[in-house]
Amino acid sequence: MSTGAHADASATVIICRKVLPGREREYEKWQYRVNSAAADYPGHLGAEVSPPTALQPDWVVVYRFDSIAHLQAWMNGATRQRLLDVGEKYFDGPATQQVISGGSQPTDPLVTVVVTHRVPPDQVGDFLAWQRRLSHAESKFEGYRGSEVFRPVEGLQEDWTTLYRYDNAEHLDAWLTSAKRQEMLAEGRKFNDFKLRTIDNSFGSWFAFAENGREAPPPSETKTAVAVWVGLYPTVVLLTLALHPLGMPLWIGLLVGNLLSSFIMSFLTMPHYVNPLLRRWLRPAVNEPPARTNLLGVGTVVAVMLFWVIVFYLVTTRFWSLP
Repeated sequence: MSTGAHADASATVIICRKVLPGREREYEKWQYRVNSAAADYPGHLGAEVSPPTALQPDWVVVYRFDSIAHLQAWMNGATRQRLLDVGEKYFDGPATQQVISGGSQPTDPLVTVVVTHRVPPDQVGDFLAWQRRLSHAESKFEGYRGSEVFRPVEGLQEDWTTLYRYDNAEHLDAWLTSAKRQEMLAEGRKFNDFKLRTIDNSFGSWFAFAENGREAPPPSETKTAVAVWVGLYPTVVLLTLALHPLGMPLWIGLLVGNLLSSFIMSFLTMPHYVNPLLRRWLRPAVNEPPARTNLLGVGTVVAVMLFWVIVFYLVTTRFWSLP
């Protein structure tokens, strides 16, 4: 277990909010504006947005900066305050927020639990000793991937924050509901005034771009849809041509074709064709003008799709005719 004393001086804030039903699309547009504004601040390293899942009932936004000072400048800055005033109408209740300084970012998609404790100064030693025993106990459970403890951050957060990670929700639930955990909570009952939040970090691999060991902000829904189209068209046509000689009935052919296309898209087309091809458009650099990246992206999409149209036109009309 780590206690937050890391060579990495970066700072991360995890913000959770419940969005009003029916306002999700408006919220996403607003959140994109907020993330774009954050990217203009010094020290910005990245942002991640996760919609509600079975594990997390709220929307989760994670910002990462290279220092507490830069994170504090963003969190307390006038730009963010103005945006919060505009976006307040999208939310059902106030946000919860945890700030951590330093720490490691997992390279694999893990389920993360964030626990905050309000610890009196004269009980810090007892709290850290209990946390070490707690970490030792949970490390015996299957799927455990590590835990970290972070001290309060002056000017941003008074609570102690603990992160612990498991490889999937089932293994996490086994720990959360275990008799051993209840025993450890009873042992540390004076620290039982805590808040626990589970965050599903399995954001998917179709658009996972590693940038210096961190996740870049996700593409917009429009870019995502276009990128999938770029990969889906050649995949479906090539599969259709490959399966046609088998003479399968339409309903069987579509069943098999859809299954194969799902695997091919996930493991071949998206990570090895679409993501590298459209990388600069899907995940533009912070200092690159949006107009330029959009022009480059749209031009690339048009050129690539025109290429496939010509190829498949020639293949299916000049060299091979499908009935």
